[in-house]
Amino acid sequence: MSPASMTQKYSTISPSLAVGHDEPDRNLALELVRVTEAAAIAGGHWVGFGDKNTADGAAVDAMRSFLQTVHFNGVVVIGEGEKDEAPMLFNGERVGDGTGPEVDVAVDPIDGTRLTALGINNALAVLAVAERGSMFDPSAVFYMEKLVTGPEAADMVDLRLPVKQNLHLIAKAKGVKVNQLNVMILDRDRHRPLVEEIREAGARTKFIMDGDVAGAIAAARSGTGVDALMGIGGTPEGIVAACAIKSLGGVIQGRLWPTSDEEKQKAIDAGHDLDRVLSTNDLVSSDNCYFAATGITDGDLLKGVRYSKDKVLTQSIVMRSKSGTIRFVEGEHQASKWENYARKS
Repeated sequence: MSPASMTQKYSTISPSLAVGHDEPDRNLALELVRVTEAAAIAGGHWVGFGDKNTADGAAVDAMRSFLQTVHFNGVVVIGEGEKDEAPMLFNGERVGDGTGPEVDVAVDPIDGTRLTALGINNALAVLAVAERGSMFDPSAVFYMEKLVTGPEAADMVDLRLPVKQNLHLIAKAKGVKVNQLNVMILDRDRHRPLVEEIREAGARTKFIMDGDVAGAIAAARSGTGVDALMGIGGTPEGIVAACAIKSLGGVIQGRLWPTSDEEKQKAIDAGHDLDRVLSTNDLVSSDNCYFAATGITDGDLLKGVRYSKDKVLTQSIVMRSKSGTIRFVEGEHQASKWENYARKS
């Protein structure tokens, strides 16, 4: 065999990892992390100052600016809200440089605006991308009941089962006792009955104030000290988390949770079955999706932004579901290059 033919043989990419000209390319992952870094750096200047709206505005502005340089033709399907409520990164807004693959884009410039304002852990800048038309439309119902766990028990748990049974299944799959399980849950009054069920089953609870995207990823990823996420949280956040879980190999299950008769009727009119348990693939049907996040405050998943006289340090995670690749990216940025995003007062 000639050297040329040997090179051709051994350099051929696996068909399962290859992408077509109209699909999001694997190099997109590192473009996306530039976007979340920008949002985190801009929003991070406002950590601890008690002004969540200004922090969010700074992050939105930076994220939108950097998104316009990314090589794709994107439509925001999960954004800051409708156009009249959100001047930038609104649902339906086109982002990217207008060339390349057509994609759905989910943005959360700050997942945890209150965490940022108060200087509390687990605030992230988040961005998810998938092939056009593959993300579940969250507009009918804002909240959903969720169950997230890692790959060990992904094929065993079922949101329709009692909490105690799911916890025993997770413990069995992980080879531990139920009293060794940690269940992450949003600290909300509506979760009091769920907390009682978890504790009566013998497991421990770990509360978070906000930011259940970080919580869902922690539940799906090994080594975080979190074995499951349970409870009611935002539907958009569930879809964003699903993009990450596609890479992690865990599972997210959701069931829409209307908060009013009006919202319930809206969901029914949109054709939703409110008893249906939505799987990871229901929330994001594409097998070629991307997730990127950069820490704003320190948390279970990432370190927050750190500022010094001449440097800004960031830590990010970026995932690609098609290859199952997860990368941690440590960024060291010259502070002078980011003065436009610095806090001016």
